[in-house]
Amino acid sequence: MLDALSATLGLHDLALFSFTVLVLNATPGVDMVFVVSRTLSGGARAGVAASMGISTGCAVHSLLAAFGLAAVLAVSPWAFAAIKWAGAAYLVWLAWGMWRAAWAPAPVVATTAVEREPTPHWRLFRQGLLTNVLNPKVALFVLAFLPQFISPEAAHKTLAFLLLGAWLVVQGTVFLLVLVAVAARLRGLGGSPRLGRWLNGLGGGLFLGLAAKLALSEAH
Repeated sequence: MLDALSATLGLHDLALFSFTVLVLNATPGVDMVFVVSRTLSGGARAGVAASMGISTGCAVHSLLAAFGLAAVLAVSPWAFAAIKWAGAAYLVWLAWGMWRAAWAPAPVVATTAVEREPTPHWRLFRQGLLTNVLNPKVALFVLAFLPQFISPEAAHKTLAFLLLGAWLVVQGTVFLLVLVAVAARLRGLGGSPRLGRWLNGLGGGLFLGLAAKLALSEAH
């Protein structure tokens, strides 16, 4: 069935496509750092919420590429720069929040004390979404990557884009959920407030470095 659908839509080398997506997912970057850090600090449910936000961001990029809107980033330096700096600023803001958590004084246990509530899952979802959507490199990658597996003679290029984009999102989501399971297992082996502070501090430093890398990136 898949072969028939591929022939109809003009798709080819789908095994290579799947392997390349796997390599992409396994390459350390903003998404991986965010999911692992949220899982280690907030548990599996926090990691799943972050993963769903990132996957939604990938879906947005795939839709933009399918309908040609992401091409604007490839030809407009102004548009690319605007999104690039917005993404870098957001990563810096996330890094600052993680450093604040790392250096915050430990809560005092008392009958009148109010324990710090964990970050709401909807907020983690939103953060994951924004870290992905505000990275123009993802949009340009999707726009450059997907056409490599679509024949120039394909009669339904938009539909082919949508199918490959959905494949990209689903495979990426599965990878992130596996990553969450592994990180949650490591978290369960032993954790402490000191470990949480260390993870937040490390995550903040990584996000700051990724923000600098994104800010210094070029469109091509």
